[in-house]
Amino acid sequence: MSKLSQTVKFDLNLLHKYNQPVPRYTSYPPATELSEDFNSLDFRGAIALGNLQNTPLSLYAHIPFCDAPCYFCGCNTVISPRKEIAEPYLDYLTRHIAQVAATVNRDRLVQQMHWGGGTPNYFSFDQVERLWDCLHSHFTFAQDAEISIEVNPRSLTKEYLQGLRNLGFNRISFGIQDFNPQVQEAVNRIQPETMLFEGMQWMREVGFEGVNVDLIYGLPYQTLETFHETLEKTIALDPDRIAVFNFAYVPWLKPLQKKKISPETLPSPEDKLQIMEMTIEVLTRHGYVFIGMDHFAKPDDELAIAQREGNLHRNFQGYTTKPESDLLGFGMTSISMLQNVYTQNHKGIQDFYKAIDAGKLPIERGVTLNADDILRRSIIMELMCQFELSQQEIEAKYHLTCDRDFGKYFAPERLKLRQLEADGLIELRQDRIEVKPAGRLLIRNIASVFDRYLTKNEKGKFSQSI
Repeated sequence: MSKLSQTVKFDLNLLHKYNQPVPRYTSYPPATELSEDFNSLDFRGAIALGNLQNTPLSLYAHIPFCDAPCYFCGCNTVISPRKEIAEPYLDYLTRHIAQVAATVNRDRLVQQMHWGGGTPNYFSFDQVERLWDCLHSHFTFAQDAEISIEVNPRSLTKEYLQGLRNLGFNRISFGIQDFNPQVQEAVNRIQPETMLFEGMQWMREVGFEGVNVDLIYGLPYQTLETFHETLEKTIALDPDRIAVFNFAYVPWLKPLQKKKISPETLPSPEDKLQIMEMTIEVLTRHGYVFIGMDHFAKPDDELAIAQREGNLHRNFQGYTTKPESDLLGFGMTSISMLQNVYTQNHKGIQDFYKAIDAGKLPIERGVTLNADDILRRSIIMELMCQFELSQQEIEAKYHLTCDRDFGKYFAPERLKLRQLEADGLIELRQDRIEVKPAGRLLIRNIASVFDRYLTKNEKGKFSQSI
C-alpha cells in the first residue's frame, strides 16, 4: 500500500498542542504579507521578466456576484439579486484585461484559465461569451490548455452547460458542501439532492473532461454519521476530484458568520478530526488518491499523476500541475502570482472602477519576494504537495554551500522539526524530511516551521489548523 493511501490516524492527545491558527499556504509569503506600500512598477517589472523568459501563463477571472449569501463563505463577494449590476462590472473587467495584456508578449502561451467567484454563472450566457472573446483576443491559448469554471448548481440549465462546453471550457466545479438538509439550511445553501445529481448528469452528458466538487467539514450540525452519508452520496456522483475543506470560522473577520452561525452548533475540534480521518478512509477505500491536506482525485487524474511523479504544485488557485506559469488575476480582489511578485487588486468594487477610470493598475497591495522568501516558498510548497523534502535538491537548486548548508541555514527550524518527529508527525532522515501519515492532517503546522513571518503575525489572521 502506498504512503498516500494508508489509513490516517491521529493521537487526540496532540490535538490541543497543534490546533493553532496557521496559514493555508496557497502562497508563501502568505497573502497577509501583501502591503499597500507596494510599488506597481515592480508588477510591471515582473511582467517584463516573464516576457524575457517566455514564461507560460495562467489566467484567473473573478466574477464576485451571488444572488444570496452562503454563511460559511470567506470570499469577497457582492450580494444582489439584481443581475443588471453585472454589466458595468463586465465593462471594467474587460478594460482591466486589455490594460494588463498590453504589457504581455502574445507568444506567451496560456496553459490554464479559471473563472471563479462569487458565482461565474451569475453572468448571462451572452456576458460569458463577451468575457471569453475578450480573453482570447488578448492572449494565446495552448491547444491543451486547462480551462475551468465554478458554477452554482442552483441556477444551472443543461443549455447553459452545453454553451460553456461549446466555447471550450473543459473542467467544471461546483460546491456541494453537505447533502444534509439541516446543515444546508444553517448555512443558507439549500440544494436538493435531486438537483445535484441532475446537474452532474448534465455535465457528463455535455462532455466536460473533468468535474470537481467541494465539501466542507466543520459546518453547523454536522456529525460523523451525517457527513458519512454526504461522502457516500458524493461518491455516487462519481466526480473526478473532491475538495474537502476545513470550515474557517473567523467571526472576527466575517461579520456574517458572527451574526448567522452560533459556535454552539459547530462540531468540536475532536469531532472535526474524526470526520477528516473518516473522510480519508472512505474516499481512499473507494479509489481516490489523497492529494494533499484537502484534495482527493481519481488515480488517473492529472493531479494524482503529478504527485506520483513529483510535479505537483500549489498556488492561489489550489493544487495545480502548472508550476512554471505566471498567474494573472483579473477583476476586483483577484491575486496575481508572478515569479517574485504577488499582488492583489482592490477589494472594493468602486475602488476597482476608479483605478481603471484613472488608467492605473487596480492594485491595492503587493509584495516583492527576496531570495530567502523564494527559498522558503520552495520548501513549504514541496512539503505541502509531495509530503517529503530532499535537502540535497534544495541545496543544489539554491546554491547552499557546505559552510552554509541546509542544516546550518535552518538550524533554528531543525529544533522544531525534532519536536514534530518526537510527536510522530515526520521522520528526519540523513537527507530527507518525510511526512508520516498522521502528519498529513497537520501539514500546515509542519510547513509553518519554515515560515519566518508567522511569529510576528497576529493569530487572528488565520483559521485553526483543525
